[in-house]
Amino acid sequence: MTRMLRNLRRAGSGATIGLLLTLPLAATLVWLPGSAAARGAPDSFADLVEQLQPAVVNVSTTQMVTGQPEGGTGPGFEFPPGSPFRDFFDQFNQQRDDKPRRATSLGSGFVIDPSGLIVTNNHVIEGAEKISVTFIDDTTLEAELVGRDIKTDLALLRVKVDHKLAAVPWGNSDKMRVGDWVIAIGNPLGLGGTVTAGIVSARQRDINSGPYDDFIQTDAPINRGNSGGPLFNVEGQVIGINTAIYSQSGGSIGIGFAIPSNMAATVIDQLKKYGTTRRGWLGVQIQGVTDEIAESLGLKEVKGALVAGVLENSPAEAAKLQTGDVILKFDGKEVGESRRLPRVVAETEVGRTVDVVIWRNGKEIVAKVTLGELEKFDEAALTKPEPEKAKPEQRSIDELGLGLSTITPALAEKYRFESGKEGVVITDVNADSGAAEKGLREGDIIVEVNQEKVATPDSVAAKIKAAAADGRRSVLLLIDREGDLRFVALRIDAG
Repeated sequence: MTRMLRNLRRAGSGATIGLLLTLPLAATLVWLPGSAAARGAPDSFADLVEQLQPAVVNVSTTQMVTGQPEGGTGPGFEFPPGSPFRDFFDQFNQQRDDKPRRATSLGSGFVIDPSGLIVTNNHVIEGAEKISVTFIDDTTLEAELVGRDIKTDLALLRVKVDHKLAAVPWGNSDKMRVGDWVIAIGNPLGLGGTVTAGIVSARQRDINSGPYDDFIQTDAPINRGNSGGPLFNVEGQVIGINTAIYSQSGGSIGIGFAIPSNMAATVIDQLKKYGTTRRGWLGVQIQGVTDEIAESLGLKEVKGALVAGVLENSPAEAAKLQTGDVILKFDGKEVGESRRLPRVVAETEVGRTVDVVIWRNGKEIVAKVTLGELEKFDEAALTKPEPEKAKPEQRSIDELGLGLSTITPALAEKYRFESGKEGVVITDVNADSGAAEKGLREGDIIVEVNQEKVATPDSVAAKIKAAAADGRRSVLLLIDREGDLRFVALRIDAG
């Protein structure tokens, strides 16, 4: 996965694109038996493309940057290590590193309103001093930025025109199925007006690019410069915005990713109305539910979003949500896995009161939450007063394979965490323990055991003893690592 993420690149052709790893690939074509009859490909997309192309534009930007262009030792040459020519170009580049230069990047976009509103990716126009759009008839107009959203990598532009422009409508991305035909139109490698076709390869892809990842994967060839361009269904509706590719060569290998239209349309509508986004805000830190966590909480199914923390002065705190609650439904929508919750909350209207079904103490309860606005969230309001420092205390918890200590200024300095933390710090992890297998490490802080706060190693030991006496085979720890909270279920080793 790490290698895959290194090879994941935005589909724009700007200076931010780096050299990609190149690995040999072997492919074998195998025909698999099956009883499903496949529909044949359309005779032609020509009539549809003819209608759509006038609404698709090339987006170009200019900006001043410093440093050498990314991707080489010199102007298009590569030299072996130790070569005097390589040393010369390295020295040359070092001398010009700090000199400003004007850079140009290229991308794509599409018109969604005849008055001149154009959608593209944020990374296409980020940092731009000037934005220009070029239509299929070679008309070039300067565009102004209406608004942008970093979290979903979307931007809305406006051009001034004295006539109505050709525009394309949004489609329903939720109706797209794996195997459906799609068409991409854009500006790959600066060529402009390029059409490619393929199918939906997968849905709901998480490529770790942001908090709301829910990408459509397609094998329709898209390359650098396709960023911000539309992905159409066969009805000519935009069902995605081409944004990223997975590549080992810098070009398309048939794995591209598009932002679903249902997510994009909501964001773009907010940018049009307010110039910024207005997302619903719940105010919880969450994580996924594992088999062991479900067992610890008495859940029959492994589902939902586990609340690892409730932020102070948040809608969740006002609704009395608690650490250890599992959110099963939000506003009538099932939360099958934790990563679905942020998107569902974000797409809910600010100020609306919704029902949240949670699992707490072995049963379902319903909480009513009035959502706040994420953009107005003030981190300063979360500052906690420093707790009174407990007397230093150390102890080994053999059942978990951990060495623990109360938090002291010396340990805070050693493990580089902020003063005022609450809980018990881990000072040693047995390499053969379940704690090591779960990735616990020195400097982690145990905040809770079985959803009850702990302040000393003795209190941790007491709760483990109580859990064993109740016949539990594992305990649920709430871990604070560098400010991120997560639950970890550990087996109790009675030996």
